[in-house]
Amino acid sequence: MTTIVERSERLVAGPAEALAGLLGVPMPDLDRGLPMLWHWVYLLDRPAQADLGPDGHPIRNAVPEPPEPGLRRMWAGGQVRVRGVLRCGERVTRQTRVLGTQRKTGRTGPLTFVTVGHRILQRDRILVEERQDLVYRAASAADARAHAQPEPLVVAPRPEEWSIDTSAALLFRFSALTYNAHRIHYDRDYARAVEGYPGLLVHGPLQALAMAEAVRARGCTGAQVFDYRLLSPLFDHQGLVVSAAADAGALTTVARDRYGRRTATGSMRPVDDTLAARW
Repeated sequence: MTTIVERSERLVAGPAEALAGLLGVPMPDLDRGLPMLWHWVYLLDRPAQADLGPDGHPIRNAVPEPPEPGLRRMWAGGQVRVRGVLRCGERVTRQTRVLGTQRKTGRTGPLTFVTVGHRILQRDRILVEERQDLVYRAASAADARAHAQPEPLVVAPRPEEWSIDTSAALLFRFSALTYNAHRIHYDRDYARAVEGYPGLLVHGPLQALAMAEAVRARGCTGAQVFDYRLLSPLFDHQGLVVSAAADAGALTTVARDRYGRRTATGSMRPVDDTLAARW
């Protein structure tokens, strides 16, 4: 049976205040609980420096560990179910385990999909269930030209859209806030020369958080299920624009770059009784 790793801490206001300031959104009323996905700035893994690989990700003593040495990791999407209020000032416990591993072949070669499950408990109740979908691929020859495309015309944000300046400073601060040492988000020389990207990558979780905030701005709170998927890499010079709209009993949300290219999608709906994780 897969090992379950637990981490516990007392929720305090500081990380939420930092996230609100970073995103430029109003500080939520913490007496009513953390908003959707804001638990991502709590219960952080803090690996030893000696356990980090060349790309900044942990290579040992972590869940998950890379399936084999030298693979590059990408965040593909996931699902979060909020069943109750996570209250500040009280202790919470996160239980983490690998739910499954699957190998496939894609356009870039062999891929390993790893599904990670989290459960967050407070007062002995499971209040948040989460599934994270990660993809590992082999390192390829660095060539930034493979990602370089002629820039199309800028698509101006509509009144209902939210534009975020994905500056190097913002990406660095989000990495620091989430204790994420992956160098593609803050080390431009590494991103270009080693991984062949044309710029810094915008975090998948940052895009998901922005989409969830676009939904929250429409008054969607309480027990909810949020499904999200990362569609395409987004780089710092391309900007981030998010929006949310009602669609058949749910709220759908989209992240795009400033040229109109979709990079992530999400959907928020009321929670049901189906468990998100296969524990």
